[in-house]
Amino acid sequence: MNICLLGYGSIARSHVQALREEDVTFHSVMGRVAESVAAFAEEFGFSRHTTNLEDALADPAVDAVIVASPTDLHFEQTEKALRAGKHVLVEIPLATSLAQADALDRLAREAGLCLMVCHTQRYYPSLVAAKRMIASGELRVHHVSTRYAFLRRENVNWAGRRRSWTDNLLWHHGCHAVDTSLWLLDAQDATVSSQVALPSRHLDIPMDLDVLLRTPADQLVAVNMSYNSRIQYNEYLLIGEENTLVATNTKLVAPDGVILDTTASKGGPNPIRSQDQEFLTAIRENREPAISAAAIRPAMRALQDVQDQYDAWRPAGVNHPVP
Repeated sequence: MNICLLGYGSIARSHVQALREEDVTFHSVMGRVAESVAAFAEEFGFSRHTTNLEDALADPAVDAVIVASPTDLHFEQTEKALRAGKHVLVEIPLATSLAQADALDRLAREAGLCLMVCHTQRYYPSLVAAKRMIASGELRVHHVSTRYAFLRRENVNWAGRRRSWTDNLLWHHGCHAVDTSLWLLDAQDATVSSQVALPSRHLDIPMDLDVLLRTPADQLVAVNMSYNSRIQYNEYLLIGEENTLVATNTKLVAPDGVILDTTASKGGPNPIRSQDQEFLTAIRENREPAISAAAIRPAMRALQDVQDQYDAWRPAGVNHPVP
């Protein structure tokens, strides 16, 4: 299977590293800066490199495309890749509106193509274990308290790489937090209320937000997020009838001790590799992937509600008062 990669940033590297042992060929890579994309292609053994999206997608040798570009380009590039007849694995978020996500879902289904989204947290062993406990009835959840925060007051990504585009707290990291929370509960719908801070003066994006969800089963979800935190955390507090659990990227902890800990695991599951393997397998088996556009629609619908509430409230031209 010939792979075309759109983007050469930190997450693109993670995909290449995850796919090295798979039966794929790194065929081509497309990026904005000619020198950078050429260096990436040489480092990882891509046969071709280009700065032209149309040229990359027009190549009949390309079977599948991985979209690892800036958030605001995901919809356009995914749409063009699908129209070019390519299967697509797109980094989170699929799009920055529910309408765009639905349009891509329809396009992929009409074309008979595989479209999968990188909601990688669904492959974290700690969260998979928690999901299994909830699904089996071992833990009946009343309340989920989700916290996701780190410091991003400069335009630098998680790997320390300075970039030319700004991130999106709601549609990028908020998509992780909201989707994982609803997925854990197997909730297909939720009522939504929210508060989103005014854009910061230095990055011109909201840096803090809170989302409250209520599922049809009367389970409450509170999602608290910030790019202003000097303490980094990403955790799901699951308050259930039988027990209370805390799930992080690497641990699942109960009051009486650790249930699962992959912190020091070197040979354990790699969430990105597991996710990318599912994409390849879905293509080969001609079936819908585990994390299709339809599978993430409950989260996208909730995020659209937050966006609509924010757009209706925000005073025009007003930014956060703190410099």
